[in-house]
Amino acid sequence: MEAILSHLGQFVVSVISLFGYLGVFLAMAIESACIPLPSEIILPFTGYMVFLGRFTLWQATLAATLGNLFGALIAYYIGLWGGRPFIKKFGRYIFIRERELSNTEQLFERRGELTVFLGRLLPVVRTFISLPAGIARMNALKMAVYTVAGALPWCLMLIITGQKLGENWNTLKPLFHRLDLIVALLILMLLGFWIIRKKKSLKSKQ
Repeated sequence: MEAILSHLGQFVVSVISLFGYLGVFLAMAIESACIPLPSEIILPFTGYMVFLGRFTLWQATLAATLGNLFGALIAYYIGLWGGRPFIKKFGRYIFIRERELSNTEQLFERRGELTVFLGRLLPVVRTFISLPAGIARMNALKMAVYTVAGALPWCLMLIITGQKLGENWNTLKPLFHRLDLIVALLILMLLGFWIIRKKKSLKSKQ
């Protein structure tokens, strides 16, 4: 895992150093489009570039936030155009049936704004939250607005942190790596619990 993070870190540094604000935009778009390129590396390094005077704080934050939005829209429309038909056809093999799909749609219809906003502030979850929003057919404009509302403070906070740390910007990596692992484990535990419950429910109906 450390080797993977090291390679990802080198990739991020290279892209941002080479392309500037566009590199920040592209890296954050990748991170937001269900590809786990950690913003916990992208944003502190962006803050370091602010520390060096190569970026300004608000232009860097704008580039990161717009990148987040662009990637989120890609994931959203993948879910909207391809996710629902896929789940309706193959969902039964992963214990997702029409009822669960309807429940997800109702969740995003009633509390989609809060779900997207909070999801953008959580490690791991923030990378994938736009995909189920698309599958659930959440209103695209609302999804975009609350993506920006959640992404902006996240980007600003980590860029400022990287700016304050200066040359020590990468000391955050181990901390966020542990946090990512904790969140991922919690998600896996909840998923495992849900699958076990579904299996028991299916057996009881047979």
